[in-house]
Amino acid sequence: MDGLPFSTSPQPHAQLRWPAPGASFGEAPSLPRPLDAGMGVAVARRTVFRPGDREDFGRVADRVAAGNMGLLAGAPDARRAQEQARLRNAIASGALITSGRHLQHGDESQPGRNMEVFTNCATAIASFAKFYLLLNGSGVGRAYDDALMAVDWARAPALLLHLDPAHQDFPRDRAALHRFASELGELPWGHRLQDFSAGQESRIRALAGEFSASAPEGALRHVVADSREGWAQAVELLESLAFEGSADRVLWLDFSAIRPNGAPIAGMQGRPASGPISLMRALRNIRREVIEPARAGRMARWEQALRVDHHLSVEVQVGGARRAARMATKSWRDPGALDFIRIKEVGGLWTANHSVMVDREFWKLARSDDAGALADHARAVFAEATRCAYVNGEPGFINADMLEDHRSGAAWRKPVHEDGRDLRSSRYQVTRAAGLLARLSAMAAESDCPVTTNPCGEIVLHVTGGYCVIADFAPLLACPVPLDGFAPGEADARTARAWDARVEDAVRLGVRFLMRANTMDALYGEEVRRTNRIGIGPTGLHEWAWMRFGLGFQDLLDPARSARFWTMLVHLSEAAKEEAEAYAAELGQAVPFTVTTVKPAGTTSKLFGLTEGAHLPARRQYLRWVQFRGSRDEAGNWAAGADPLLADYEARGYPVRSLQSFPGMSIVGFPTLPLAQRLGMGEALVTAPEASPEEHYQWLRLLEQHWIGASRGNQISYTLKVYTDRHGLEDFRAMVLEHQPRVRCCAVLPSRPDSALGYEYLPEEEVPAGRFAAMVEGISDPALHEVVDLATLQCASGVCPI
Repeated sequence: MDGLPFSTSPQPHAQLRWPAPGASFGEAPSLPRPLDAGMGVAVARRTVFRPGDREDFGRVADRVAAGNMGLLAGAPDARRAQEQARLRNAIASGALITSGRHLQHGDESQPGRNMEVFTNCATAIASFAKFYLLLNGSGVGRAYDDALMAVDWARAPALLLHLDPAHQDFPRDRAALHRFASELGELPWGHRLQDFSAGQESRIRALAGEFSASAPEGALRHVVADSREGWAQAVELLESLAFEGSADRVLWLDFSAIRPNGAPIAGMQGRPASGPISLMRALRNIRREVIEPARAGRMARWEQALRVDHHLSVEVQVGGARRAARMATKSWRDPGALDFIRIKEVGGLWTANHSVMVDREFWKLARSDDAGALADHARAVFAEATRCAYVNGEPGFINADMLEDHRSGAAWRKPVHEDGRDLRSSRYQVTRAAGLLARLSAMAAESDCPVTTNPCGEIVLHVTGGYCVIADFAPLLACPVPLDGFAPGEADARTARAWDARVEDAVRLGVRFLMRANTMDALYGEEVRRTNRIGIGPTGLHEWAWMRFGLGFQDLLDPARSARFWTMLVHLSEAAKEEAEAYAAELGQAVPFTVTTVKPAGTTSKLFGLTEGAHLPARRQYLRWVQFRGSRDEAGNWAAGADPLLADYEARGYPVRSLQSFPGMSIVGFPTLPLAQRLGMGEALVTAPEASPEEHYQWLRLLEQHWIGASRGNQISYTLKVYTDRHGLEDFRAMVLEHQPRVRCCAVLPSRPDSALGYEYLPEEEVPAGRFAAMVEGISDPALHEVVDLATLQCASGVCPI
């Protein structure tokens, strides 16, 4: 068990101490909590630590707290310094983990940066806005309801793409032509240079010639600027022209000003740029696969928008650290709902999570034998959605009438602006799309449900665009003494009181942290001021329940047996909402529409080996496979440009494999023994596959009741795997029909056993205890052995050596 109160960093802070038990986080700098060896360190090195800065988590906490407190206007005072010190200690302890966005980008420059870089969750109603948010790292939801479709891409102008032959990325020789063809998708994945035929070379040379051509007379010329804003403005221009009806015009886009592939991006800590070919590929695909079929009358407007967004999302990638995350929703009432349900199965659209927006009437009709077109449609939607979900995992169902905005009516109060002010920041101003945005806003005001969710489903946002900044708190890590100092559920009264007080302090500090983030310069500044949405939620719940209260998962499902746990969760929920109201008055802000949530916490929980958000542990011991950029050359050496961490991990004995399905990428396997295993839970530990679907749903309902609450709550991001070797299609349908209407949102993911999936690799691979121990012993990494050794594994399995 890792209860050591010191950092294993090579550069520990000077004059730091383990804080004495108290009612809150103190002001004197305390030692940072050690990251979980192996996986936690790997995640931090890959996504949190600044390259070359030799950071530890204490230094991360220093800069994140300084950046956030710097958002307050006016000169710093003693009270602000006190809060900054407490905030820093809460983050350094792991009790307040914020979110990965803040850990990566937070520093003294934050007051001058745009909010989009710090925002996990957003929505958009136009493709250019969605693209801009994705480029900034936000996860973006979009509703593709018929009532919200104003653009017919059949009316887009003829689109010409230009790259100056002097640009570094312009192909000049045969090898460059081959690479250029591969990047544009003109050659299949893995096509070898030696198989590049003369005919193919001639065709690609002609294509490159097209890109080097000058603008024809009368064309609308636009130079794409080398920035996120520049890329988005190019799409804004194209989308606005389509809205205006410009099929008889020519748009000539010049990409020559974009920095070459691999050049560093300062705003992404020097990570490599994608280069101009990336954006050119997206727009070329939009021209070929959306505009041309739309002109032939073969594509409805909602499908046009969905495919445009897909092609743009494919190009959102920077240095292996940024990927597009999207939610695509559509009303069950739309005539095209059945096509939407099937589109991922037949259309290869993999960049978004798809969900059908339903309501009480849908569930009533889906269960009924009623006659009529609407009832027939509801039953057909349910049958087809569950069939596709059972086979492919999507789409899901979202209960639109249980979303906070839908229940409160707040969504209908958003004003319609004619001047584009609801999409404007100091970094991005609409240049052409004001009329499009006004039309879309008016359409949303008349729609049945003008709200949707972020990609993970836990945040409720207006369809025209909004944000929610989110953070995790880890109640286990607020413990003021090492965890190996007492038995589970048996902390002495003084420690227990201090522990509970620190958990509440972390929650309140987190609420204030998020509300300050809402003061940043934002594209959706009007909506942020109107709603002031935040979302704070727990992670590592099962470890906290065990160590603080001595409760396992089965105990938690019995509210009487676990009353102390649920009472504390209610208290913390009320404290969060109370703090939000009080701090809003102090800052002169609107009281946040939403406060409580539970986000997936995939990155932040891994830093300390915690269970993710509300989820049960997936496995008892496993390899966590992580992708890194790089592959081997023909001699078996790491090719130029490979992430140097690959060679480092391989030298230490970690399993490393290059991927065939993702050329140019390799994976490293990190032996992972979840903290829940190391806390001695024994038989009280229940993994996700071991709990029944009914138990998962019961857990969700209890969390919604006690943490989310009846008002000012978002939702819980939760994935429930239903194993198809245990439950047939009809069992699955019955389960969804009974339980899904009773929770706000739950992703039900039918899955086959890992061995039957046939993928090249899975993110997590369960490993038998004996093989796992041998693998750990073969790795030369002292930090890993501190946490995962043979004795620890045997104890976790219930057979401790004497």
